[in-house]
Amino acid sequence: MAADGLLKIAVPNKGSLAESAAGMLREAGYRQRTDAKDLVLVDDANGVEFYYLRPRDIAVYVGEGTLDLGITGRDMLLDSAAQATEVMALGFGGTRFRFAAPGGSTMSVADLAGRRIATSYPGLVAAYLDSHGVTARLIHLDGAVESSVRLGVADVVADVVETGTTLKRAGLELFGDAILESEAILIQHRDSPPPAGLDLLVRRLSGVLTARNYLMVDYNVPVDRLDAACQVTPGLDAPTVSPLAKEGWVAVRAMIPAKGAQRIMDDLWDTGADAILVTTIHACRL
Repeated sequence: MAADGLLKIAVPNKGSLAESAAGMLREAGYRQRTDAKDLVLVDDANGVEFYYLRPRDIAVYVGEGTLDLGITGRDMLLDSAAQATEVMALGFGGTRFRFAAPGGSTMSVADLAGRRIATSYPGLVAAYLDSHGVTARLIHLDGAVESSVRLGVADVVADVVETGTTLKRAGLELFGDAILESEAILIQHRDSPPPAGLDLLVRRLSGVLTARNYLMVDYNVPVDRLDAACQVTPGLDAPTVSPLAKEGWVAVRAMIPAKGAQRIMDDLWDTGADAILVTTIHACRL
């Protein structure tokens, strides 16, 4: 933590990560700016000072030790080669990086040797090629790399892929394994000890992730069907079971994965459970 006692955290100021990062921090109990023009926000109640920076610059500031922590993309961290390291994944901003070229379906990574590769992430791609023993010429473009082949600037592109539609429209085909599976991450300086306040931040963010990925289910079930129902809803540690005023019945509460909640409700019904209620979890600590 800085000498003024505040934990200094960099947050994306714009782009695809900005809104999700601010939303997650709010859910974790931290203040966030209400005016996009604000560059700094002090949250005295939580001992944190937030700096709103370009996502590509955040790893550099953290790597230089100017700021304690930052939220950025894994792709941007690796591309920057900054002296920073990943603390935890944050579960949003997922992207995949792939190679694409005309007739690319017949190509392999080895076929990239000596070719011109257009990309907005030269550091990331260079490290990937080096790990595969391939030497190629990288063409650094700020965006719209799919046009580079048609315009004669490059032979291959390395870019973020969501559906692949944009690349197909440009006459390009994907090939090879993903260069990287990226998402938003929390980072800190690589060689520095964890700053004071990091443990609390990680606990809060982990609680947000759990609350987003799990739901709470409550239901009633006959005692003689309890074991079967608990196999459907084992909970994180164990379900909570309470007696009901109705003879031979109990009430059960457990956390369940948000994905598949409808199937779980179906399975509970088949065991003989009823009054099945599923609710969201606002926050938690585990």
